[in-house]
Amino acid sequence: MGVWDVKGDEERDHWSFVPMASVGPLRFGMSFDKVAAALGGGEPAGRGCGSCRGESYETFTDAGVSAYYTDRMLYCIAVDALNGPQVTLDGVALVGRVPSEVEQWAWGQADRCGRELRYTHAADPELADLGLIIRAQRAGDIVLSRPVFLKERAEVTWDYVASEEWRTF
Repeated sequence: MGVWDVKGDEERDHWSFVPMASVGPLRFGMSFDKVAAALGGGEPAGRGCGSCRGESYETFTDAGVSAYYTDRMLYCIAVDALNGPQVTLDGVALVGRVPSEVEQWAWGQADRCGRELRYTHAADPELADLGLIIRAQRAGDIVLSRPVFLKERAEVTWDYVASEEWRTF
């Protein structure tokens, strides 16, 4: 794949999101080793420490997943818009879509289901009671949806989501 190539849905793994519990084979609260095993056992392409005490991250480029940890336990998952798995919630695809389409779905969740829709400091729509942020990620001359899944409702996403994730565009 080239740097801006985007996998089609038929080329992606297909995962389900269970709010504040799991994303595909990943369960919130997993250790580094269990996350790596769930993603096929490979080593992460990158890892580092966050700006907060006890915060770290791993990037699994081949799987299209960034895993964020606090105190060595998984608490946040971001799925790459270009090559990550297609993650669905109630049959709705969340990855690699035009951001405004996913935002429109989020508005529907707020209207029909009474979910709290708010916006992050970066103007990303967030369904707070699902632990779901719909970020945008560059794919050449376009942007596509890059969902971020949280272990729990965050009162202030700027403080909750790892600083490394906010630097991903």
